[in-house]
Amino acid sequence: MEEKIQQLLFRLHEVEEALGQPDSVADQKSYRLLAQEHAHLSELREAWDELQAVQKEFAEAKSLIATENDPELQQMARDEIIRLEARKETLNQKIQTLLVPPDPRDSRNIILEIRAGTGGEEAALFAADCARMYRNYADSKGWKAEVLSASPAELGGYKEYIFSLSGQFVFRLMQFEAGGHRVQRVPDTETQGRVHTSAVTVAVLMEPSEEEVHIDEKDLKIDTYRSSGAGGQHVNTTDSAVRITHLPTGTVVACQDERSQHKNRDKAMRLLSAKIAEEQRRKSEQEMASLRSTQVGSGDRSERIRTYNFPQNRVTDHRIDLTLYKLDRIMEGDLDELTGALVSHFYQEKLKE
Repeated sequence: MEEKIQQLLFRLHEVEEALGQPDSVADQKSYRLLAQEHAHLSELREAWDELQAVQKEFAEAKSLIATENDPELQQMARDEIIRLEARKETLNQKIQTLLVPPDPRDSRNIILEIRAGTGGEEAALFAADCARMYRNYADSKGWKAEVLSASPAELGGYKEYIFSLSGQFVFRLMQFEAGGHRVQRVPDTETQGRVHTSAVTVAVLMEPSEEEVHIDEKDLKIDTYRSSGAGGQHVNTTDSAVRITHLPTGTVVACQDERSQHKNRDKAMRLLSAKIAEEQRRKSEQEMASLRSTQVGSGDRSERIRTYNFPQNRVTDHRIDLTLYKLDRIMEGDLDELTGALVSHFYQEKLKE
């Protein structure tokens, strides 16, 4: 890893020199690519420098325990070692992710769809837990989240929860969350303490630009209706909810979260554009000969990608055989170890192929 980092730090020096040349500004596209590479490599250098500093502090704390006789100072050193070990782990994960070269799609906005699958009400509750997990992760990354549509279940949770995410590295870190997520736990309604298994499906859709997807108004069938579920008197007495059908593809989307029919229509159109763009990408991939390389971890919803076992505080990602015994932290949004490992793994797979 260190050899690779030194190569990239040398590349950073080259990029800085190139950006300093007057010619680089003339070609806007080249300049933009250089600037993106510079930002990426600068972040790697910062993380690497901090890791070196943390490792030095770690060695000093270890030395203090070996040479110091004062119990209070020894305990302070032990506490510092615990803090530094956690920081080392975080920085190593960050560096592993940064070693993967930038992709033009890395920071593209996404739409995340979470749907309750097998397991009835327990699946709906887990869908809500997953939505909270991803929202917390987004907050920790400084991403912006916006709910597009939510369908509450009768006993709590969600039958469906759809929201958009935007920010640095959103697509890079979230693209491999697509697929089947299985949960094993004792439901609150279970009186005999038996573990139940249920599941949710997650879809990750890249939001297209206007140039990528053109939707003709004449191809749309738009229905308005009264919202159901929570929302108060106003929501239930006006036709603010919107359902849009794209006639050529049969794609249907709906939104009822906003009180304004206009806002619901805008959100539904965003979701429709993302679904059509995803279908176009899927079809083009099927036409390519290298189907395997484009579909590794692509998030087929029937594919079980991860199991969350609450009694054992364990989460396992089946694609990369990674098991972590910190499910409590993961459900609070501490996903860096998972997302970083997935980005690194699938990049290595791509290189092999």
